[in-house]
Amino acid sequence: MAKRLSQLIEFTVPRALLGIIVVLSLGSCVSREPEPVRVGILHSLSGAMASSESALVDAAMLAIEELNASGGVLGRRIEAVVADGKSDKSVFASEAERLIQEDGVAVLFGVWTSEHRKAVKNVVEANGSLLFYPLQYEGIEQSPNIVYLGATPNQQIIPAVEWSYRFLGDRMFLVGSDYVFPRVANAIIRDKLAAFGTEPVGEEYVPLGSMTFGPVIEKIRNARPDVILNSINGDGNQAFFRALAAAGISADDIPVMSFSIGETEVQALGAGDLSGHYSAWSYFQSVDTSANRKFLSAFRARFGADRVVGDPMEATYTGIHLWASAVLDSGSVAVDRVKPALFGKNFSVARGAVRVDPANQHLWQPARIGRLRSDGQFEIVWEKEFLAPVNYPVSRDRAEWEGLLADLYRSWGGNWGRQDSD
Repeated sequence: MAKRLSQLIEFTVPRALLGIIVVLSLGSCVSREPEPVRVGILHSLSGAMASSESALVDAAMLAIEELNASGGVLGRRIEAVVADGKSDKSVFASEAERLIQEDGVAVLFGVWTSEHRKAVKNVVEANGSLLFYPLQYEGIEQSPNIVYLGATPNQQIIPAVEWSYRFLGDRMFLVGSDYVFPRVANAIIRDKLAAFGTEPVGEEYVPLGSMTFGPVIEKIRNARPDVILNSINGDGNQAFFRALAAAGISADDIPVMSFSIGETEVQALGAGDLSGHYSAWSYFQSVDTSANRKFLSAFRARFGADRVVGDPMEATYTGIHLWASAVLDSGSVAVDRVKPALFGKNFSVARGAVRVDPANQHLWQPARIGRLRSDGQFEIVWEKEFLAPVNYPVSRDRAEWEGLLADLYRSWGGNWGRQDSD
């Protein structure tokens, strides 16, 4: 290289300076920092889902900072490129495409609702990219371009129904946001109740982001259920629980079992309106493992002792470390090299033991039910460790489930949720 450089410049630079120039040029080549590995963080930082999603960015940044402090991956620093999905499926899709095509990210971490995931799914599949999705969801999906970190129905919805039936009563009222996750979750619940020889005493839906629950509360009063199974998402949860409290309905009267209420939502609402109600997740901040204590200590040191951590935050943090481990094992950030390196290994993380199943790219992981205490934390009342993921519930065959999805999609005019608002 030095000889070639000398030949290029010897006719314009005095020979006495050639050695200095060559040394400086070679030195700059040797000392230049490797290009960082760019990763996309895609969440709603505005709109109806921001109250739930924005905290996941903090969990992602903590994981990235930890990795960079220990040398990054493959000798390269990790650089986060954060984008706002604005609680809108079209924005999620366009931002995912921009992150991949223009920013050149090696991987995406993010998304919350199933409607938004399905929009991003099309993008990562078309571009041969990879999304780590941190949320529990309804199942009925499998993509080679998504690693599903959240609970499948048999790791959340079904255990919650079984536990509620046994300990809270058989009269169940279903309420949810009107998009694909609650609709399919409630179909799974109806199947489970039918196996018990019963059916819901009511089933109501409101648009995602709705703040109007008066009519729903009135129907709950008239139905007199033993328990409410709640699949509302985003800001609507705050409105729903405040409406329950305003109507004088407490956990002692009608307990609520929620599928999308965690510690961060409780902190935003205030534990007073939620104390005594239940949630089903794979992770609670109160999980007693050494890995969780380490995670909480690091998070509080970085973001403050008053911050709380919920399941999707822990899944985000875990997902970034799983990806980094696979990159180091494979020696590459290429998707076709990273994916095989994820499979077959057990990882000990804050929620417990997990493993990426090579058959469906979902996690083996725990299932837990927690009862909310007055201090805003959940007392774990039931748990089962290391459950295999079943992304197509066994109450129907795969064709029947996919037929249900197709019918819902058509009923919403080619969308994955109701588009009008109240």
